Amino acid sequence: MPDFTLRLDEDDATVTAAGIDIARYAFAPEGAASEGPKPYLHPLRALDGAPLTAFRPWDHRWHKGLQMTWTHVSGQNFWGGPTYRRDIGYTPLDNVGRMRHNRFTRVTEAGAEVSLIEDLTWITRAGDEWLAERRAHRFHSLDLVRGVWALDFSTTLRNTSDHDLELGSPTTQGRPNAGYTGFVIRMPRAWTGGRVQSATGHGVESLMGAESAWVAFSGEHDEFDGGGTVLVFAGTVRVSRGTATQDRPIKWFVRSEPFPILAPSPSFDEPIVLAPGDEVSLSHRHVFGDRIWSPDETRAIAADLAL
Repeated sequence: MPDFTLRLDEDDATVTAAGIDIARYAFAPEGAASEGPKPYLHPLRALDGAPLTAFRPWDHRWHKGLQMTWTHVSGQNFWGGPTYRRDIGYTPLDNVGRMRHNRFTRVTEAGAEVSLIEDLTWITRAGDEWLAERRAHRFHSLDLVRGVWALDFSTTLRNTSDHDLELGSPTTQGRPNAGYTGFVIRMPRAWTGGRVQSATGHGVESLMGAESAWVAFSGEHDEFDGGGTVLVFAGTVRVSRGTATQDRPIKWFVRSEPFPILAPSPSFDEPIVLAPGDEVSLSHRHVFGDRIWSPDETRAIAADLAL
């Protein structure tokens, strides 16, 4: 019996491990244009079946599990909801783009790991194709004793427009501590006020906009007994301009109040500018646990599963 199996359907893919559907990847979702239709992972589940993600919460309907986003792309919003402008704050604009799944180029359906590699296109509200994306999800490191499994996410975005693209966040537009963008996970509302640990030893209050090799978020479940943990490694952000490459620092966007959300932000407070043909690549790892880990256990798992 393989550790993981993957079932590919018309609009989504489901990953199963230890008899639990641990992940659903909706790669061709529909929805309101204002929510920025794009692929997302939801539900994500621990090995005990408990949910680890939230979907369309009342406070932000465009928050959908774990998904790749970018809040500011040269005036376009690929995250969803209102857009932050320095002069007027948050306001609904006719600028919310979408991401189109084009094709899977490679699928591994069963084994010690399963994976999906796909091509996508980022399309503005006006219908212009600005970014070509090659995205990969790899599910691996199933450990029934520790109660964990892991997801590696990597992506490369290439500017296919005929002009420079500035990739930023609300913070690059003037709002402090709002650098959310990139691979963002919205966790269950029951985890509000949950415990945050980090490689630096800093808690949630001092992690916003800071650098750390990893951040772990733990919370108690509703319905299911006990709790769970999501461990996220910062990974890498690399910008390629012709034959030259540059690694950029990753800063964390993390909140436990008023809702639980976590992202290693590639452009927290400094935008990335891509000329036509330039690329930016992200690589991150998420580890999902079926209980609340002690500080020592968190550090041990982070050391064992580090990128």
